[in-house]
Formats: sequence, C-alpha cells, structure tokens
Amino acid sequence: MKKNGFNCAETILRVANDELKLGLDKNAFLLAAGFGGGMGVGNVCGALTGSIMVLGRLYVKDRAHESTRIKDVEKKLIDAFEKEFGTLLCTPIKDKHFHPEHKCKAVVLKTAELLEELLASDPPAG
Repeated sequence: MKKNGFNCAETILRVANDELKLGLDKNAFLLAAGFGGGMGVGNVCGALTGSIMVLGRLYVKDRAHESTRIKDVEKKLIDAFEKEFGTLLCTPIKDKHFHPEHKCKAVVLKTAELLEELLASDPPAG
C-alpha cells in the first residue's frame, strides 16, 4: 500500500508510531524504506517486517539479546501471519492480494490487525 507514497513497511511503522505513541522521528522511518516489496525482491513481506520493527521498539529496552520476550512475540506474529496468508513471501502474497488501485492495502490492514491482536494478548511491559 502506498499511502502518501509509503511502502508497506513504512506504512505499518508510521501508523503504529501514531497509534501506539512510539516516539519515532523522521529519521527512524527511513530505516523501513528498504523493506517494502519484500526487501525490494519479493522476499519477506514488508508489512510483516514493519510489524517486527514495531515489536522491537515495544519489547526491547536496550539490546535484543537482553529481551526475554522479543523472539517469542516475533514467532507468534510470524506464525499468525503465515497462517493468514499461507506464506511470508511478498511475491505470492501480491499475486493473490494485490489490487491495481489499492495496492496491498488489504494485506497491510490485516497485518496491522494481527499485530494489534498480539499486543492485546501479550502486551509489552511498562
């Protein structure tokens, strides 16, 4: 989905920043730029990678290796995403869900819903 020209990863990160008050600045959003289109080559879906960025911000305080929960919540999200779409890969997801006018909006919306459900069932501390 390219709302205002943003790719799927950027869109997830920007919406999560607004909704969850993550406190990310303009430069932080640039980190998601290369993850759209399955990292530009049809690999892992940008909506999923953007969601994992959100999990990192919420579940890691300083270093990933110090977090006791990040791998667990990532696995839960990845499993839910794969169950929903049958794959983690952008190309087959686009083949099935891409719309010429709306791009991957349905995928982004469903991924955001999966992320929201995960956060509700396994909220970050603090």
